[in-house]
Amino acid sequence: MDAGPLPRLAQPGEAEVAARRAEVRRNWLLASPALALLFCAASGPLLIVVVYSFLTPGDFGNVKWIFSTEGWFRVFFTRDIFDDTVSFAQSHLDIFRRSVVLSLQTTILTLIFGFPTAYFIATRSEKWRVFWLFLITIPFWTNLLIRTFAIMEIVRNRGVLNTLLMSMGVIDEPIQILFTDTAVLIGMTYVYLPLMVLPIYAAMERLDFRLVEAGFDLYASRMQVLRRVIIPLVKPGLIAGSILVFVPAIGAFVTPRVLGGGRNMMLGNLIELQFGQGRNWPLGAALSLTLLIIVAVALVFYVRNASRENPHG
Repeated sequence: MDAGPLPRLAQPGEAEVAARRAEVRRNWLLASPALALLFCAASGPLLIVVVYSFLTPGDFGNVKWIFSTEGWFRVFFTRDIFDDTVSFAQSHLDIFRRSVVLSLQTTILTLIFGFPTAYFIATRSEKWRVFWLFLITIPFWTNLLIRTFAIMEIVRNRGVLNTLLMSMGVIDEPIQILFTDTAVLIGMTYVYLPLMVLPIYAAMERLDFRLVEAGFDLYASRMQVLRRVIIPLVKPGLIAGSILVFVPAIGAFVTPRVLGGGRNMMLGNLIELQFGQGRNWPLGAALSLTLLIIVAVALVFYVRNASRENPHG
């Protein structure tokens, strides 16, 4: 008697794929409450900012629920109050330029000071590494405003720096550093230096220093070993540190406000001004999204370059 075709047995590979898919579905299901909370907490406020940027400013702050693109228009342009002619908003463009330039300069300076610091810590013994890392993380224990006022005490006209230079006879009168871009640059470099040191140190710690010794054994100079051995191996740490410094630096608010005064504003100060004294919330929201776009473009540029250099990683 013909019992018909035998049932097809699942192959081992198919069973593994099915089990993996079931595990993925289960993980997504377990993570769905956290993802929903994250979506509401992160995307919700951003959606409010997007909506506000397309509304009309209220008479005393807030917004009127009337659609308008004036906020986005005034990010880069302005209208004359007499003949309604359109021209570039030069003050905003200057603030954009200052923010990008100071952020790049801060990133470069923290890289210059942070790389040798991280190398020094990574080449110490295990016991001393903990001590030096402890010193690097101490600034995080102090409020940002207090650290900024400490820098002010150093760079003001009768501060530590000018007093020291005058006592040594280097200068005859105090150098005006406070309320300049130089003061802002010094303050942001000090504030964000640990954010550069720690990622570079994490990459340095995994570095096999036998490769450095091999470079010297092959008669390479110190600069050749640095350029062809050390930097390529710790490049992920350099890139991560640069991102961690550039992103908060371009949106910095406290340090430029205290050290730059009202004349040397950055994007963060301009945004705060629109939500405060300016009472133009749509313009402030449009400026906030413009800042977000600048940061996103920088990150996309990094990701594209990293993908081009390491297409399989």
